[in-house]
Amino acid sequence: MTQTSDDFPTFDDADDPEWRPADENYDGDQLDLAERLSLRRVPGLSTQLTDITEVEYRELQLERVVLVGVWTSGTQQDADNSMAELSQLAETAGSEVLDALVQRRTHPDPATFIGRGKVDELREVVIATGADTVIADGELDAAQLRNLEDRLQVKVIDRTALILDIFAQHARSVEGKAQVELAQLQYLRQRLRGWGGNLSRQAGGRAAGGAGIGGRGPGETKIETDRRRIRTRISMLRKRLRELDAVRETKRQERRRHRIPSVAIVGYTNAGKSSLLNRLTGAGVLVEDALFATLDPTTRRSQTSDGRVFTLTDTVGFVRHLPHDLVEAFRSTLEESLEADLLVHVVDASDADPVGQINAVRAVLQEIGAQDIPEQLVFNKTDLADPDTLTTLRTVDPRAIFTSARTGAGVDELRRRVEERLPHPEVQVRALIPYERGDLVNKIHQAGEFITMEHTAEGTQVVARVHADLAGELEEYAL
Repeated sequence: MTQTSDDFPTFDDADDPEWRPADENYDGDQLDLAERLSLRRVPGLSTQLTDITEVEYRELQLERVVLVGVWTSGTQQDADNSMAELSQLAETAGSEVLDALVQRRTHPDPATFIGRGKVDELREVVIATGADTVIADGELDAAQLRNLEDRLQVKVIDRTALILDIFAQHARSVEGKAQVELAQLQYLRQRLRGWGGNLSRQAGGRAAGGAGIGGRGPGETKIETDRRRIRTRISMLRKRLRELDAVRETKRQERRRHRIPSVAIVGYTNAGKSSLLNRLTGAGVLVEDALFATLDPTTRRSQTSDGRVFTLTDTVGFVRHLPHDLVEAFRSTLEESLEADLLVHVVDASDADPVGQINAVRAVLQEIGAQDIPEQLVFNKTDLADPDTLTTLRTVDPRAIFTSARTGAGVDELRRRVEERLPHPEVQVRALIPYERGDLVNKIHQAGEFITMEHTAEGTQVVARVHADLAGELEEYAL
């Protein structure tokens, strides 16, 4: 952030403060997208069922996968939607989905997640398709993972590990990488395991001859050593994130000091949040038809039609059953939503279950304490949605806006609605400002609202609404 001559902030990452026309495409050069598309995983990697590192953390080299889920509640459509989303997640991670199985149970099996008979059936599917990985639509504990791998003889991961892997692929900033690593380590700490009891060996006495000072004595087991290393690394990452959060908080305080309203774009992953930001501001942020394409929040400076400055922030997308560790690790990033004056909640109108998306996003907002912030619901991708679905969605919220970031439909209406719902200055003033104090007129333009403005021989006569601190500066020119 830099200061102008009239002491009003500008933002170094802002391209143009004006709203952009709706009939133009402002996705930018998308260099980040070109780089991402150039990095694809190599097929044919073998399944890893042996220890390859001191801390057992096998790479998620997902190529040919079979999905498995347990349907415990809700309708069959809900179960199908969940599996379809898991398939999208797997494809985003770089894998090829070969088959999917769902079992109807009152609760997951505590030993193998699915029943014994279903495990045998799953093993036959794995052999028939030549899959190297099985992905479970749920969160598995260490025992379930070990039991399934013993029975299936291929790598098994759960939904949480899959989401973490996608985040690890897409993280670009220092803060984003640290947040992902913290979430991965918190997840791994509870699931350390090994084969053949190798993690239960003690490393004391001469057996630790290569460990040096501090590695001898009665000793600790290998798994205890790994857990200690993980705890140490977690402490370092938390310290680093606190330092980065201090920088982010300084920027927030600067905006608050200058009374700059903020708008956060929130919503389900791949709902079109980044595309809308590009439409509204020409930000040029990365846009990709994939889940979790955006991990690092992007803030752009804009202004209303009457000249008031505000900020728009694109945030990380949410998903059903978002891992708690991930929410905790990304708390500082998600707090951009918590600090906003208005939430623009973007929903994919073409999705099979848009209402489920709304509920999932609101659940995360409640978890971070942002449930009471004013919300503007926006149904995006109307060009892809079924007309009957759109008719049904109009009953969800009568104030909802229907847009298409791709075609520009509804974007102008969204701009007007955002301007209407921004917080308004609280003090009305009437003043005659000398022409040599044009800086005060400029401040009213940027942080206040003109009701009337007239140029006279003595100066600029204004009636405006401003914040209390600016009202104090105008007091000596009051009429």
